This record gives sequence, structure tokens and C-alpha cells, in this order.
Amino acid sequence: MKSVDNANISHAATVAVNRFGIGAKPGELVTASTDPQGWVMKSLAPISFESSRSPTSSQILIKLADIRQLRKKRQALLDSGKLADNDEIPDELMDPAGNYFQATYRQIATDTFNQALASDSGVSWRLLDFFSNHFSVSASSQGMTALAATLEREAIAPHLLGSFTDMLIAVCQHPAMLIYLNNEKSFGPNSIFVQHGRLGLNENLAREILELHTLGVDGGYTQQDVVELAKGITGWSVKKPVDAKSTGFKYRSYGHEPGARVLLGKQYSQKGMHQGLAMLTDLAAHPHTAKFLTHKLAVHFVSDKPSKALLESLEKRWLNTNGNIREVMETLVNHPDAWQQQTRKYKSPRDFVYSSLRGLNVTSIKQGQYFSTMRSLGQAPFKAGSPAGFGDVQQTWDGASALMARIEWSAELATRAKQSDPQTLMSTTLGSAVSHDTYAHVSRAESRDVAMTLLLMSPEFQRR
Repeated sequence: MKSVDNANISHAATVAVNRFGIGAKPGELVTASTDPQGWVMKSLAPISFESSRSPTSSQILIKLADIRQLRKKRQALLDSGKLADNDEIPDELMDPAGNYFQATYRQIATDTFNQALASDSGVSWRLLDFFSNHFSVSASSQGMTALAATLEREAIAPHLLGSFTDMLIAVCQHPAMLIYLNNEKSFGPNSIFVQHGRLGLNENLAREILELHTLGVDGGYTQQDVVELAKGITGWSVKKPVDAKSTGFKYRSYGHEPGARVLLGKQYSQKGMHQGLAMLTDLAAHPHTAKFLTHKLAVHFVSDKPSKALLESLEKRWLNTNGNIREVMETLVNHPDAWQQQTRKYKSPRDFVYSSLRGLNVTSIKQGQYFSTMRSLGQAPFKAGSPAGFGDVQQTWDGASALMARIEWSAELATRAKQSDPQTLMSTTLGSAVSHDTYAHVSRAESRDVAMTLLLMSPEFQRR
């Protein structure tokens, strides 16, 4: 690793832990100070959810299928007159769903947040958040409410430090993405399935793959390209898994559009599912994808307006490594423009909560507290409401009402963190990045609670 100038060692450690990571825990700035860039790369470690007790997408799909079957059975009895609306429902026909959808959503999202909160690999968790938002799915319908939080765990995390191609394919075959963008019901106009009068082509997933996941809105594709990609991935659907260890992805050959496709001027003559795989592989390797993804990475990690030199370096590394994410991150970490103090990022609500709680050495919070906090700050988990995800620049989060919500939450947190000293927290989370004004305001505050609130709302703490 390249070394950082000794004159800026404290600043570099603060950047390493707060800009690249998700906030400094007690002692992390000291650890990072010896080799800030090395600390970042060491913190870029694999993330695994194998030990988690939260339901998987397969378990959720099995539950959903069972619930639908029971509802059909009960409705059939009602339609036949064997069961009246005012009859007491037999135990075996009671809907087992209850609050299953919400409870599952809350359990998985909170578990993921708490794992990040306690982790020593904050850089990986920031990267996971980035790609989770890049491949945004929303907890909207009942099924998606339960499934949304599984996408990042099952399709993104396993490929976080590997090939973007593999990640893209895994995401596009995951039940959460297929259901969210309606591809589980997308079948070719000339397929056997549609010829029998069933459903038809749906372009939603194909459009978002081109516009949001790969090339970008200015990536040079046309509406015909959207149609061709949509046909290429027809038949990519969802099934009830055989058991909890099997996948919910199902390729339905009878729903695939027959014939060759032409995407971005290239012909794809592959048969069946291989056609869609070839199209996605080429999209992942496309120069426009390299430009679009590396720009988003630089904006997320470094600045709302990253330098041209940084962007060119990242794009070149992406193309040279065929989208190897770890290699691209190494280029980002080793670029001097990524460490400039004047390019500090304004924290999203999630960033702000992460850094506040980690600074106070909080390693887990309860579901109710987590969801209440994130709703009040405007970034409830998996509630972006759009495939575009949450905004990643300052203007998304710095409105007057958003600022007031942060002040109120900071004041509430200050009253609960009675054992924490504001000046100690200032030192262990911000190091030498604290300005003279902030130091003066915190040290001269009329009370400990006010001092803590002023620190959390200071320009230095609000940025990374």
C-alpha cells in the first residue's frame, strides 16, 4: 500500500474510518492511523449471513405458497356455500400469515443493521449498502415486504468483492428482483405459454437493467433494445422451492420467446436461458456500464462531484479487470483524490445513525428503536419506493424538515447516552478533523446533553 503523508496522518485515519467505513468505533482511529489505506483494504472483507437465524427467500416463498393455497381452499368453501361469511373459521383454515410479512421484514432488516453496527469490516458494509441501493427493491406488496431484505444477503453479499457480472446475474435471478419488477410473469409473445392465452411480455426488469443497473440512462440504448432484452429473459421466473436449501428461481422454457435477439447491434442466437445470460454478461462488460458504475461508486464513497482524474482511473481499472469490484475499490482507495478533506460527503440518515451509534459503542438496537429512528429520519429500510433507490447526494437529505428530524433524534440520543462524554466522543470519532468552532461550542456547552447534541449536529460529524 502507498503511505499517506505523516503530516496528514490523523486526517487520513478519520477519512479511512468515516468516509470509507461506516463510522469510528472506540479505538478505530488509533488502529487506522498506522496505515490508513491498509486499514481500508483490510476492512474490505467478505460478508456472510450463514449464521443468521433470519428467514431466507426460499423459506419465505414456501410460506407464501402455503398461505396462498390455504386462502384458495377457504375461498372455494365460501363459493360453494359450505362455509358462510359469518361462520367460525375452522382452525385448519385460519390464515397463518398474521403479521408474518411485516415481522419477517423487520427481523431481517434489523439483523442486517446490527451485524453492520458491530462489525470490524465497516468498508464492506458501506459497499454492501451501495450495491443494495443500486439494485433497489422496495417492501411494497405483502410478498415483497417479506422478500425485499433478502436480496442483498443472498445475491449481492456473495459477490461483493468479486465479479460485477456474477452479481448482476445473481440479482436478476433472485425472487425479490423478479417479483418486484414483474419478470416472473413475463413470457414471450410467441412462446407456447402465451399461445395458450396466458399473460405476455413485461419490460419492467429489462428497462431497469439497462437504465439503472448497467448502461445508465445515457447509455445509448433504445426502446427496441429494452424489448429485445425483455424477450431474452422471458421465462426467468419464480417457483415454490422444494425445501429451504433450494432456490426459488425457475426457468420456464415454455415461456421463453423463441428466435435470435439483437441487443445494442449484436445478435444473440443462444437457446433458452443461455440467451439472457449472454446478454447480461455483455451488458456487465460494456464501456457504458464501466463509466456509469464507477461514477456512482466515486459519488458514494468520495464526493457528490468526483474529480475527472479519479473517474478516469476507476473506469480504466473496471475495464481492465472486467468489473472486478475489489480491484476497482483498491484503485479508489489508492487514489489521492479520494482522501482530500474538501470533498467530504454529507451523511445519509443511515450513515448518520451508523456513525452515531458506533461512536457510542452501541453494538445492537431493538427492532422498534431501529424502525422508529429510520422512519423519522426519512430512510426506512427498503422503502425507497422506486427501482432508482435513495438519492446519494447532499440535496436529497439536507432539507429543513430533515435537519430538524436529525436535531430531535440527536437530542433524544444524547439523553439516553448518559455514560458517554462528548469531548471523548469528539476525539474518538473525529480525531484532528474537529474545527476550532466545533471544539469551542462542545466544550463550552451549558450541559452534557447539549454538548452531545451539538457534537452530533456539527458540520464535521454530519459529513464523512
